[in-house]
Amino acid sequence: MDSLFPEDPAPAPASSPLADRMRPKTFDEIVGQDDILAPGKPLRQAIERDLLQSIILWGPPGTGKTTLARLIADTTKAKFVSFSAVLSGIKEIRDVMSEAERMRRATGRRTIVFIDEIHRFNKAQQDAFLPRVEGGDIVLIGATTENPSFEVNAALLSRSKVFVLRGLTTDEITIILRRALQDEEHGLAREAVAIDEEAIGAIAMYANGDARSALNLLELSVTAATLVDERRVVDRSRVEQAIQRRTLRYDKSGEEHFNLISALHKSMRNSDPDASVYWLARMLEAGEDPLYVARRLVRFASEDVGNADPQALAVAVAAKEAVHFVGMPEGNTALAQAAIYLATAPKSNAVYKAYSQAAADAHNDVAEPVPLHLRNAPTRLMKDLEYGKGYRYAHDEAGAVADMTCLPSALEGRRYYHPPDRGFEKEIRRRLDGWAEIKKQRRTTD
Repeated sequence: MDSLFPEDPAPAPASSPLADRMRPKTFDEIVGQDDILAPGKPLRQAIERDLLQSIILWGPPGTGKTTLARLIADTTKAKFVSFSAVLSGIKEIRDVMSEAERMRRATGRRTIVFIDEIHRFNKAQQDAFLPRVEGGDIVLIGATTENPSFEVNAALLSRSKVFVLRGLTTDEITIILRRALQDEEHGLAREAVAIDEEAIGAIAMYANGDARSALNLLELSVTAATLVDERRVVDRSRVEQAIQRRTLRYDKSGEEHFNLISALHKSMRNSDPDASVYWLARMLEAGEDPLYVARRLVRFASEDVGNADPQALAVAVAAKEAVHFVGMPEGNTALAQAAIYLATAPKSNAVYKAYSQAAADAHNDVAEPVPLHLRNAPTRLMKDLEYGKGYRYAHDEAGAVADMTCLPSALEGRRYYHPPDRGFEKEIRRRLDGWAEIKKQRRTTD
């Protein structure tokens, strides 16, 4: 078997990281992912019966993607080949694909190809697998932390089944930590560790669903612990020293970026200031560009608040300027103030809908010329051509409004802006209705 994982893997040496030594060797040792790996589930059955088809394993770090690959390597009678998208090039891929085709034709034996971090392969590299997947020469197993919809070629994705591995719960992480503390062969039982419940809980919380991160922190905390009566004492303060600062899982160019900004938008739209400031903090504390957040707040102020509270746009722009002026982290409160203001403002998408409908007409209808009465006539020729003829100066009219259409003839009477009866737009609606009545009366008397 040509693999990163040997056919009869020896136990990880004592010098290996704890996370590697504690990696599950059987399905029964896996904690979590029961929705896809519990007894009787299709993925587990396919692995145990050696009937696996091409799959994509998608999930955050430390959720068991590589562990599954190891189990498949240990179970299958097929030839198992492993690639790292970070280290492998197109030449290595093509060589393995050619060998897989030759072996399938000569012996009927299939090849299982595991690609770790498949999202790091470019389109040309991913395309190299496609003919062999289609021909049945290989079974592809891809592992990725990124959304396959964006990072895996559509043709390759359509020929694979995607299995989603979720981040582990705090309770599941706690089980893994306890197992490591009690395991004499691979874990820390021989280290005579004295660790309290609060410290275990702090590690589980810090891990944020990542078993590898949890075990690494446990090992670091134990290694740095003070010996008291020949026991390594680990308490919450020791764990916090090892943590220093929690690293939030976030990819500013990946799916989590879009998930969080979507959560912020929808929380503000639903007038929930608490959720709004939470999602804002999640983004900023993870290192998001504060000006990106500011731009999204400005957009929201027009799209979802609009003229229901015209001050919303001013607040959002002021927050952007504040971030420019004071920088970060001091600018975080300006952004929080704007997000809370937008969340608690009256909501209206009337401006957004008005522009969308006007833009659709601009694209779809015949681009009629500007009516003559709306054109300026700075030259004699233009006056002779009746530019400006019939124009009525609103300030000279009673109520400062003229009974004059300003749309092209084909669109006369079309309405784009429909202010709701909320916030300041209630006043705008009153004005529009009043002007409409004035124009109606003038047409009646003329």
